[in-house]
Amino acid sequence: MTGSTEASIEGEREHALGLGHLAGCVALSKSAHWNQNEADWRLMLELGRGRGISLADGTLAASTIVLPYGSEFAWVSMVLVLPEHRRKGYATRLLRGAQAESVKSGFTLVLDATPAGHEVYAQQGFRDSWGFRRLALVDKPRAAAPVAASGVRPLQQADWPQLLALDAPAFGASRERLLRALAARLPEAALVCERGGRIEGFLLGRDGREARQLGPLAARDAQAAQALLAAALERTAPPVYLDIVDREAGLHDWLEQGGFAFQRPFIRMVFNAERPPGNERLVYCPAGPELG
Repeated sequence: MTGSTEASIEGEREHALGLGHLAGCVALSKSAHWNQNEADWRLMLELGRGRGISLADGTLAASTIVLPYGSEFAWVSMVLVLPEHRRKGYATRLLRGAQAESVKSGFTLVLDATPAGHEVYAQQGFRDSWGFRRLALVDKPRAAAPVAASGVRPLQQADWPQLLALDAPAFGASRERLLRALAARLPEAALVCERGGRIEGFLLGRDGREARQLGPLAARDAQAAQALLAAALERTAPPVYLDIVDREAGLHDWLEQGGFAFQRPFIRMVFNAERPPGNERLVYCPAGPELG
């Protein structure tokens, strides 16, 4: 997939995003109170294709990144507009460019929408699927029901083949480069749950602008997922964000007992397909709305 051609309207300029735009990209995250830091933007720009709209004075007013995963789908990420330049059609303009390329290439587009963005995406033909909720721990965790973290240990180099073999069907495509980058970002949260020599689940994380983010977490059952979270929370100082799929009410209750508070919901949406890729029953925490 490639970006749309350069355009200029009344001093505005649509253009490719590159590493030279990092300061403007981080400013967009700050303006929306999102958690992405410079390392996140750098990673996304290296893995995907960004488009932006800059004003005549050079201010980056809007952004979109498309992250290709495999040969069949791509992730729409970082659809952001500076607050003072909203309602000018910038987000829709960049989104339609990504959709046009999707239809041309036969790619499915997937994204995780906030309530504020949901209506825009629905109007552009994105379909709802499953949801998850952002939970935040801002202070020292409270005592919750104890969880046995048996079988949980730090990720080792020899674990990668099994980890990737679990993640690919869960997510719907290989994303090895992304996962290896995340494992290096927050090593204390890079964990696996092993039983009888088989990896039953894994968890990664990363540092963020406002908080550490835990995820992705893929597991074969909720017991392994909870054990991974319990071990990670013992190793990771707050503030901490994590996104838990809606179906896991038990995990939600346990985390709230431990001091996590609901922040906002997300809904996974898909364009140019009936449903998003992957097996959501294996997903307990997405990597984050910007990464999938």
